Order: sequence, then structure tokens, then C-alpha cells
Amino acid sequence: MQLFYDPQIVPPEHTLAEEESHHCVRVLRLGAGDMVHVTDGRGNIYRCRITEPDRRRCRIEVVETQSGAGRLPYGLTMAVAPTKNTERFDWFMEKATEVGIDEIIPLESEHSERRTLKNERAMKVIVAAVKQSLKAYCPLLRQMTPFGRLIAEPFDGIKLIAHCDETHPVPRRPLRSAVKPAERVLILTGPEGDFSRAEIDAAVEAGFVPVTLGERRLRTETAAVAAAVTVAMLNEPEDE
Repeated sequence: MQLFYDPQIVPPEHTLAEEESHHCVRVLRLGAGDMVHVTDGRGNIYRCRITEPDRRRCRIEVVETQSGAGRLPYGLTMAVAPTKNTERFDWFMEKATEVGIDEIIPLESEHSERRTLKNERAMKVIVAAVKQSLKAYCPLLRQMTPFGRLIAEPFDGIKLIAHCDETHPVPRRPLRSAVKPAERVLILTGPEGDFSRAEIDAAVEAGFVPVTLGERRLRTETAAVAAAVTVAMLNEPEDE
């Protein structure tokens, strides 16, 4: 199945955006009468027929709608400090989208090596992953958010902070034992230099539970993907 992304689609007829029109008509060489699938990123997948195969304004007609396709049985928000190497953070966003995530928050912390993020470019990475993995839901990408502001925000679910400070007085729990199936989860993952002691203290005071991803030393983006995969696996149905 070839999946296109257009958050503006409204049945019964629609014109694809120029980039998607070009890919549909010029790259895939689809023509009038051919069927395509389009997602709005909000849980709907539309089966459509091409009516006017224009490379800039391809017209389509919705013939079938599938709602709630691939809805996650849990909620996951990951707040991750962007890595100095842009491609490494791209890799995290791509893999987290494939695994399943609701929201990505670029996090600005004390030891952050990168304090800006081009959201338009980052969304292209996420959308590409949505289409490649045939997702009906597109993760929300927030603007860069300072650590102190984020931990002060209300969150209806369990709040976790993954850090590497083995000497902190509040012991860390294994992530797999801190999360239960069907929960809404917010996980903070720090930069290459980890969170500062002051940040960990502030997070604990704000109700965050310290967690560990194991004894292995992981890069920032690897730790974030490992956390997303762990939550996803905890929500997999048990074999009969």
C-alpha cells in the first residue's frame, strides 16, 4: 500500500498538496482511476480514486474511510534533548514514530549541546516515517521547551526521568517495572552530558520518578528509542 499524508484532506473530494501530487503523478506515474491511500495523521486513512492526475494539483475522490486505524493502547510523550549531530536526533524521531509515539518534545536542559531545532525540517522526517510505516497517526512535535517549564506543566499520567546519576539519593527503578500497560507516560531523556543534579532534584520534587534503562551506556538517541520500545513492548498483548 502506498500511503500519502495530507492533514487538510476533507471528503468527498480533495486536492493533494504539490509535493504529494508530484510524488503521486510524476514519481509513481499513477493516473486517472488508480487508487491511493491518504492519511490525515489523526487516525483516518482514506481510500481514494484519482480523478485528475495533475503533478501540482492532483485531484482525488474519497471512496472509503477507515477511522482509528492503529490506535495505540497507551499514550507516550518523549521529551528528549536534541543531539549535537542533527542526523542522530532525526534517527530517534524516525524510529520513535515507527514504534509508536504521541508527542515529541525537544528538551532544552542545562547540559544541552544544541538549543535550537528546525521544526519544519524535523516534521519532514516524522511524516516520512509515518508514510513508510503506514501509520494513521502523526506524532505531535512541540517547539524546543526549557526543562524547568516542562516539569512544571500538568500531565495526566505517570512522569519519569531517565538519568545516569548512580549516586543520587532517590533510587532509580527499571523502566519496565515503572510502567503498566495502557498508561499515559511522559519520559525525559537527557543530553550527552546527562541531566544535572539540580535538574534531577527539581524533577523528583515535581513528581517525576527516576528510572534506568539498564547497565549499558547508551547514546542519547539510543536511550530514547530504547525507552519507546520498552513502553511499546509492555503494551503488547500476551500470548494465549
